[in-house]
Amino acid sequence: MTALPHCPQCQSSYTYEDGAMYVCPECAHEWSREAVAEGVTARVWKDAHGTVLNDGDTVTVIKDLKVKGSSLVVKVGTKVKNIRLIDGDHDIDCKIDGIGAMQLKTEFVKKA
Repeated sequence: MTALPHCPQCQSSYTYEDGAMYVCPECAHEWSREAVAEGVTARVWKDAHGTVLNDGDTVTVIKDLKVKGSSLVVKVGTKVKNIRLIDGDHDIDCKIDGIGAMQLKTEFVKKA
């Protein structure tokens, strides 16, 4: 029996094969055998406490954040639902009630 690769997203060792794909039961990430053969690794986003974040998660802001170009402030404890993870300096694309669409850094949030 050959050892299956760990999940590239959350590093879980409980992966399994489903046809030509590998599946992680912990984070629901799927990747192909070709990606493993080519050495392609997925980026892993983590919150301020090291918990792995996924698209669609709800996070809580852990620090007052000033909104550039306005006098608004995102207060500590603000819940942000249905986040989308993106590449770049600001890792989270989201909508915050009362403020609108904006981007946040993962270092200023914790998974709710």
